[in-house]
Amino acid sequence: MIRLEQEGGLWTVTIDRPDKANSLTAAMLEELAEIAEGAGAARALILTGQGRVFSAGADLDAARAGLATSPLWERLSGALAALPALKVAALNGTAAGGALGMVLACDLRIAVPAARIFYPVMKLGFLPQPSDPARMAALIGPARTRLILMGGQKITAREAYEFGLIDRIVEPDALMDTARALVADTLAARPEVAAGIRALCG
Repeated sequence: MIRLEQEGGLWTVTIDRPDKANSLTAAMLEELAEIAEGAGAARALILTGQGRVFSAGADLDAARAGLATSPLWERLSGALAALPALKVAALNGTAAGGALGMVLACDLRIAVPAARIFYPVMKLGFLPQPSDPARMAALIGPARTRLILMGGQKITAREAYEFGLIDRIVEPDALMDTARALVADTLAARPEVAAGIRALCG
């Protein structure tokens, strides 16, 4: 249910459970975390989903069994954030709940026009993963972060772009080509130059 394709220094990771809105089980989170932790050879990484939804977050049955508060979410987002490769989240559709953690941990985010972003943890009675609010606030500010986390608002792709939560809106048939174009210069550059520029960007 997680597909990894390696093409030279480019790693493409696809959440492939479209019949369940790419909802995540503990095993899938574990696999994603292991990929991120083992991706030291990657110069660039593209994270996307199969079908019309990026990810609905935790699988409902798994969430009821405790996955909603599992440390696996933080392990995954932390591993992605620490990875020196250029990371692009290519949102083929809606990203919801805990799935936003991995999106926020990427360097760039692009999305199709129909994508929606929401994080209904408060309504469900949970706290968000510890690093997610800080990463979101760094992108869009504390008020808009509260709008999503406390106001329970579903943000459209256009609103997310205007907020700065995503960097580009792309038609579905151009999503992956755009993602690959965004990492092309990094893949072509000398590794030490790409790493140096990334470090300077923060």
